[in-house]
Amino acid sequence: MEETRRPATLRLPLLWRAGYNSGTAGTAPYRPAIDRSRPESFTPADRAVPTLKIHEYQAKEVLAKYGVAVPRGEVANTLEEAGVVARKLFAEGATGVVVKAQIHAGGRGKGGGVKVARTREEADRFAKDILGMTLVTHQTGPQGQKVQRLLIEETAAIDRELYLGIVLDRTTGRLVFMASQAGGMEIEVVAAKTPEAIFKEIIDPVVGFGAWQARKLAFALGLKPTQINAAVVFLQSLYKAYIESDASLLEINPFITTKDDKLFALDAKMTFDDNALFRHPSIKALRDTAEEDPLEVEASNYALNYIKLDGSIACMVNGAGLAMATMDIIQYAGGSPANFLDVGGGASQEQIEHAFEILLSDANVKAIFINIFGGILRVDRLATGVVAAALNLKVKVPIILRLEGTNVEEGRRILKESGLNFQVGATMKEAAELVVAAAAGAGA
Repeated sequence: MEETRRPATLRLPLLWRAGYNSGTAGTAPYRPAIDRSRPESFTPADRAVPTLKIHEYQAKEVLAKYGVAVPRGEVANTLEEAGVVARKLFAEGATGVVVKAQIHAGGRGKGGGVKVARTREEADRFAKDILGMTLVTHQTGPQGQKVQRLLIEETAAIDRELYLGIVLDRTTGRLVFMASQAGGMEIEVVAAKTPEAIFKEIIDPVVGFGAWQARKLAFALGLKPTQINAAVVFLQSLYKAYIESDASLLEINPFITTKDDKLFALDAKMTFDDNALFRHPSIKALRDTAEEDPLEVEASNYALNYIKLDGSIACMVNGAGLAMATMDIIQYAGGSPANFLDVGGGASQEQIEHAFEILLSDANVKAIFINIFGGILRVDRLATGVVAAALNLKVKVPIILRLEGTNVEEGRRILKESGLNFQVGATMKEAAELVVAAAAGAGA
């Protein structure tokens, strides 16, 4: 493909040039990427943009291939493996090791998932405490996440903790390289309380991230003169890794300097553009479904774009843009969406039935809102699938529909003659109000 032959500075994530972030291939929920420096602007639709997440140890392996310095360490899936790695690091001269839980969530240290051991005995004890625990952080929710693997790595003689990040800026439609002296903290908190503490360099997609921009950020971070040249190489290596792997987010928090003036990525987070995974099979293979919501994994098996949210009103929509508008109008009507679900333009009856199964598997769902604009997916086909699914699954929660488009009258006739208690709103606004009222009546 022509895309793969372009220079690195032009080889951008597939939808980046249009100023959009992307989701799963096919019918992806396109939306301007989330501005992490303005968390107060997040909407339910923002949080529904799916990307491929990987573990810290995997992100460090990716970055190391681009020359980014990371501490020595290895992943361990068992206590025996953790002991072997710790003993190896101590034997190679480490003065201590860090035992780190590997889950797809931040705040691991505050939750007890990161411990520093000064002896092999301590390392063994911490590994035993952390491996298998249910780790609760501000990002896992109260249910927590089971720790199934550990990263054991050497400690570093930390002098300063800083922050680095690359993300798409929705305001400019370009990548922005961020840096802050407030490392080791949540960048959203820093942005909310002291936005002036975050330094930004907007990246021209034609020119790429220049050495002069890296030097500006290095000076803004207050690095020593002896560290500037190494920092320029470090930052440009991060940018190269971001572009060539089609990442959607890269964060180093903290980015540390050591007492002997070295630079390391002490922690690393990367997510990737799902639409570009076809050209990165090695990254696609890093997916850990054990870290994902089981309903989202189930949906992906049937080519359904589903992301679980925290509300009580389930949504089934065709088209990503309409799906996000549906979630927004539910919110405006006083309800809360339980999910993002785009069945796509060519959904079969089997897919629609599986979609219902997934929606009803969420115990929080009190009502279902089906919002269809018939184009490729004709309204009569959708109506036939909905009726069949409702009968086969013995759906008991209220179902409210808003239907427009190809064969809409035939679709309404099918619903009316089904004998089932469907409610149909004449407009999106009316349907949203109906489903919010129905969910409230069902005890939402």
